[in-house]
Amino acid sequence: MSDKLFQFLDVPRQTPRTVPVAIRVLGYGEISGDFAAPQAGTQAERCLDCGNPYCEHACPVHNYIPDWLKLVQHGRIMEAATLMYETNPLPEICGRVCPQDRLCEGACTLEQTDFGAVTIGSVERWVTDEALRRGWRPDLSAVRETGRRVAIVGAGPAGLACADRLRRAGIAADVYDRQPEIGGLLTYGIPPFKLDKQVMRLRHELLEGMGVRFLLGREVGRDIEFGELLDDYDAVFVGTGAYTYVDGKLPGRELHGVHDALPFLIGNTERLLRDEPPPPAFDLRGRHVVVLGGGDTGMDCNRTAIRLGAASVTCVYRRDEASMPGSAREVGYSREEGVNFLFQRQPLEILGDEHGRARAVRVVETELVDDGHGRPRPRNVEGSESELRADVVIQAFGFLPSPPDWLASHGVKLASSGRIVTGAGGALPQQTSHPRIFAGGDNVRGADLVVRAVHDGREAAASIARMLAEAEAEAEAAAAVA
Repeated sequence: MSDKLFQFLDVPRQTPRTVPVAIRVLGYGEISGDFAAPQAGTQAERCLDCGNPYCEHACPVHNYIPDWLKLVQHGRIMEAATLMYETNPLPEICGRVCPQDRLCEGACTLEQTDFGAVTIGSVERWVTDEALRRGWRPDLSAVRETGRRVAIVGAGPAGLACADRLRRAGIAADVYDRQPEIGGLLTYGIPPFKLDKQVMRLRHELLEGMGVRFLLGREVGRDIEFGELLDDYDAVFVGTGAYTYVDGKLPGRELHGVHDALPFLIGNTERLLRDEPPPPAFDLRGRHVVVLGGGDTGMDCNRTAIRLGAASVTCVYRRDEASMPGSAREVGYSREEGVNFLFQRQPLEILGDEHGRARAVRVVETELVDDGHGRPRPRNVEGSESELRADVVIQAFGFLPSPPDWLASHGVKLASSGRIVTGAGGALPQQTSHPRIFAGGDNVRGADLVVRAVHDGREAAASIARMLAEAEAEAEAAAAVA
């Protein structure tokens, strides 16, 4: 470690080397390499420790970023991992999938200069991976078991974060999920080149080692009634995500070769997990693919289509590049891998051939109009229509919650959008209108970031622990009076 202040003046921002494009597009391995220990420490030294950590404020789980960067500088890797874990139950995952350029690194004081932000995300990933390689595990030696039990519906990021924090509070956690593996969209929706599935398997082992019990391949409402969970457990957390795709209602969306983003990504990941070749619908060799949508899911579709052998991939977005909701890093990776971007184009219709197969997308140019109500909205430019060749069209317009029927039947209030209402009318954070049912993640927020789902699961566990402790205290007081 150097004793020199303002290391950023001499040490440029540097990220781990990525796998060369010509190699990485041939498979699904993670494309980012790891820092070597000296490099991670040197990059951590670039932190100004500015006294008002904007990075920490911008992080949805408010990680103690300057503090663990200081530990990394001193080579105290195990302690840095422990500190990361204090605020984030899934740090090895967030280090991979968070859009740091829009969160912590985007808020870094150095990002406002020509020197570039501290590589917070890459250091976080390296520290968690290195600590786990060295044998780091969550320390529950001081946990006192309460005898309370909580059921968690959904093994996605919100559910996993909730289970982790419940166990740290001495509360038993049983996690139900319809899939055979944990992770939800972490496993099935995010491609392996962003999040290797071995990372999820290790997280499974860590949570089981903490005492979390997984009941996989069991769908609540089909294999077990939700009412049974309320009868058998002290509380229930619902983290069922958002799986209903936004329908752009484009004419021609029923044509052969038109896919919705989530089934496309999930189907491809499932066949990779089974080590099977692409089925005919996913064999894109020689085909021209058009992806509609500019978010991170659209970028995942772009890069997956490249790996499935597409002759060309064009990503269409109705606003300009600066307005894209996805991570700039993912846009850059897509470009490197050969994706073409067509901005300020509104899709109007998917055109088919005489055999009912997609052949083109009809689009119109847009101009952005600032009407004073939020970000500028796109307006179609008359007479600017054109056709894009498209043998395959992937619609990535976003996702909405799919609230199961059993929620409403048990008195859980839903918003008109289908999102679960939490924290209303003096309720605890993440508590629904049913006092023993809590919820978090995309089913509360709508489609959002993994790290915000982690935040909700963490906060829900804290609220559940508080509710159970208060109930126990009231029972003890009542018994003392009696």
